[in-house]
Amino acid sequence: MSSYFLHQRPLHPGLSNPFQPSSSRSQSRPTAVSSRATVLALISLVVILGVLLPWSGVHRNISLFSYPDPVLARWRHYSLVDALSFVSKNNTVIVCAVSLPYLPFLNNWLISIVRQGHHDKVLVIAEDYATLYKVNERWPGHAVLIPPVLDADTAHKFGSQGFFNFTARRPQHLLNIVELGYNVMYNDVDMIWLADPFPYMEGNHDVYFMDDVAAVKPLNHSHGLPPPGKKGRPYVCSCMIFLRPTAGAKLIMKKWIEELQAQPWSRSQKANDQPAFNWALMRNSEKADLYLLPQSAFPTGGLYFRNKTWAKETKDKHVIIHNNYIVGFDKKIKRFRDYKLWLVDDHADESPLGRL
Repeated sequence: MSSYFLHQRPLHPGLSNPFQPSSSRSQSRPTAVSSRATVLALISLVVILGVLLPWSGVHRNISLFSYPDPVLARWRHYSLVDALSFVSKNNTVIVCAVSLPYLPFLNNWLISIVRQGHHDKVLVIAEDYATLYKVNERWPGHAVLIPPVLDADTAHKFGSQGFFNFTARRPQHLLNIVELGYNVMYNDVDMIWLADPFPYMEGNHDVYFMDDVAAVKPLNHSHGLPPPGKKGRPYVCSCMIFLRPTAGAKLIMKKWIEELQAQPWSRSQKANDQPAFNWALMRNSEKADLYLLPQSAFPTGGLYFRNKTWAKETKDKHVIIHNNYIVGFDKKIKRFRDYKLWLVDDHADESPLGRL
């Protein structure tokens, strides 16, 4: 996987100055002392800047000594309004939220979308500056950063506060987009497209989503919100969502944000965004037009990868597969490879990002 040095290590002066003059020499050569004092002052300034600047505000994810050239730096001022205007097709965009360690998954996901002819409408919401610059360097205009920038080093372990902070931004991103009047499809990047999903967004419902249960449902199952499970709420996945710019969709996004605020992460309750999404759907199901996508076309990883009989019987119906029900980058990549779904090994040239 690609990696970047996001912070420059501060420069440390020596513990002592071997050129420190004796008192007698300092009295006879005041000019030399002045010069050495100036040098030491400059070194001290470099140390202070090297320590403080990389950790201040907007410079948090980029160091003093790795600041990009002006061509890349201009993307710092690229707005969501500009990005949506550039990438949208037929008033529709496909979005994902990505931090640097997920770039290989982004590339794999993109290749599968290229094969369905929808990659031109993809917008990558970069969660750090390195991702913003890398994507726009390879694929100009297809990445935008929406401040504030999170600490990318803590945002990757499932169940951590960093992961919660990362995923909890999702409903606000989606709300921003529908409030600007766009249809938006959200995907996690540990997904892969096997067919075009847009024909399944039939009708004019407000919110479309997929189930996250591994239990097999009949092919003609209801498209209504599933009933509550053992935890008192449905088990819908927040990994794949399609929204129309309607009052109902905006309401669900706002209620999702409220649920997240009411159920923050703690060491005892290691929350993530999905339960809050389910509570928002269930508590507002009468106020929005909700649509459950067919399980055969949008199966969870707990079904597709673990039930070989079902996968074989529904082989020609699969549209988007989610590589969940497994934790860890390496484990996800291995499972994709085992099922010949890790496309970046042999087909990186098909991605607009190329080989990373």
